[in-house]
Amino acid sequence: MKLKEIIDFLDDKIPESSALDFDNVGLMNDYDLNSDITSIIIFMDLLPEDDDFSENTLIVTHHPPLFNPKTPTYTIHSNWDIIDGGANDALAECLNLEVCDYFDKKTNIGRICKSDYTFKQLKEIILTNFEDARIVNKKDDKKIIRKVGIISGFGLKNPNYIKMADNIKLDLLISGDLTQETAVLAKNLGITLIDLGHHESEVPGLYRLKSILEEININVEITDKKPIEKLYKM
Repeated sequence: MKLKEIIDFLDDKIPESSALDFDNVGLMNDYDLNSDITSIIIFMDLLPEDDDFSENTLIVTHHPPLFNPKTPTYTIHSNWDIIDGGANDALAECLNLEVCDYFDKKTNIGRICKSDYTFKQLKEIILTNFEDARIVNKKDDKKIIRKVGIISGFGLKNPNYIKMADNIKLDLLISGDLTQETAVLAKNLGITLIDLGHHESEVPGLYRLKSILEEININVEITDKKPIEKLYKM
């Protein structure tokens, strides 16, 4: 399949126009759009030493690379976080949570989910899938958790998101990138945070992305294979 055909397919499924204004998405260099692509490899992060594939390979990354790859490379970032069915919805599915709304309605970043788990049950689901998760302000194990916020990736480093979780009366907020500042803020506000890790919270989205790319009948691989691969299959 021609590179242009794959890019058109991806832009139809995950429009570049959906990305935040400051984000770097799409093709990462000038490539021959008429080149034949026979395989696709998905990376969370592409490093220079990984950029050694043939011109018949397309690399798809989640995070924009910090260099200009010579291998055809296409990045899907905030547009993947924002769109329905993207990274946040994949994370919700991984955690057996039902999405009911957007977390940040100005950008559609994150999701609000329904739950009828006790804190103990939800904690067990999380710690089974994400064994290095950290919790700020643990609740009583018997407390029923009704309203959960999730943000794949970076959510817990943003103090405004912690305040937003308080304002919309979430029972807890799940994301990555917890900092000392946001942990203290959560303590002061009495908000429960669960930090899955930035990278780990975005892994379910890689498998959702793989399932979309497989629709075009080209071999697709993920290089970033974590234990969650056994737990999350589309």
